[in-house]
Amino acid sequence: MSDLIDRAQRQWGEVRPDLDTSGMAVIGRVLRLASLIRRDTDDLLAGHELTRAEFDVLCALRRNGVLNPGQISREMLSSGAAITKRLDRLARMDLVTRTASERDRRVVQVRLTDKGTALIDDLLPRQLEAERSALANLSEVDRAELAGLLGTVLQTVEGLSV
Repeated sequence: MSDLIDRAQRQWGEVRPDLDTSGMAVIGRVLRLASLIRRDTDDLLAGHELTRAEFDVLCALRRNGVLNPGQISREMLSSGAAITKRLDRLARMDLVTRTASERDRRVVQVRLTDKGTALIDDLLPRQLEAERSALANLSEVDRAELAGLLGTVLQTVEGLSV
């Protein structure tokens, strides 16, 4: 079975046979898969007027309970300015609240509102189901192996970008 990545590799082999396109077999497929899944996620979130980045902030808060903007920035690998913009919009939508810390008034604590919690508790299972569907043709063993291999690649890339 041939896909777009196989065709691209063949074409590069004809045009530039001196190039090693073996990485494309994995990275190209990972990027294409991410793009297709992101498109489906964007469709789900658009119905709730959320971006993927805002969804990720809400998920981080649901997992952690309370975070300050710096912690959110580190977790999302986004700039402080980008996080502030997202938090402003999420607060206007009544999905998060920001309050000053009782210990240090300079520190802002961000929490989900009840509305934010309900929204994530509705959307996340639907997102996870879409991810499970994408992996439906893989056995549990194959899924675990793929997750481990991708984890190894991710550690390598993260180590290079530090």
